[in-house]
Amino acid sequence: MQNKTSSIPFMKMHGLGNDFVVIDARSGPRVDSALAIAMADRHRGIGFDQLAEVTDSPDGDLHLTFWNSDGSTSAACGNATRCIAAWDMANRGTDSLVITTDRGTLQARSAGDGLTSVNMGLPLLDWADVPLASEMDTLSLPIDGTPTATGMGNPHCTFFVDDITTIDLAVRGSAMEHHPLFPERTNVQFAQVIAPDHLRMRVWERGAGVTLASGSSSCATAVAAARRGLTGRNVRIDLDGGTLHIDWRDDGVWMTGPTAHVFDGAWHV
Repeated sequence: MQNKTSSIPFMKMHGLGNDFVVIDARSGPRVDSALAIAMADRHRGIGFDQLAEVTDSPDGDLHLTFWNSDGSTSAACGNATRCIAAWDMANRGTDSLVITTDRGTLQARSAGDGLTSVNMGLPLLDWADVPLASEMDTLSLPIDGTPTATGMGNPHCTFFVDDITTIDLAVRGSAMEHHPLFPERTNVQFAQVIAPDHLRMRVWERGAGVTLASGSSSCATAVAAARRGLTGRNVRIDLDGGTLHIDWRDDGVWMTGPTAHVFDGAWHV
């Protein structure tokens, strides 16, 4: 006799190749660390950079919880937020959405031409808010390469380099993720200034490794570049997976880019 199995519906999405599994837990079981790790395995599971769990929100249209591929959680994931916003706005027949996260309440809207914008909130620039291990100027950290630290609901460390093609991202990103200056670990970016409104960036994500793109990392890099006087506050960022547009305004950091809903499936348990 066959064993009875149950299944968890999921969606696979990506923003510029930064890929996600999305589980709508409003009508099913909740996610835990063990499930996230199992689904993240690209050989024996589904594979993703992050998993996004959708639940009801008393203060918005929906709430998002983000899981890394190592089973840890993150308060922010910009590309997943944009992907889910595009999907949910299409379902609701609206062009705007209020999304709550552990980072805070985020505004999303359709930008037309298949693009979706999300306000990722104001950047956190004080050392205690990033957070860092001790008090210091977040603009130039006492680390070789003098990177800039920025909080976007998760910690970021941005290096500006002359030639991004010379950077061994896997080696340097892995080492910096666990630097003692970052008690909660950190996302790591290497960015090259192309023009006052144009950056090229590559990213190592905390808990995930090298990814083709990262929304919160793009926001943090744009903020860091503007603070250092390398660019203005409205920039194009070219990542390995494509291009995002970041606009640091008085009400927060707006991120705009394409989204993709790749397929739907069921995880058997």
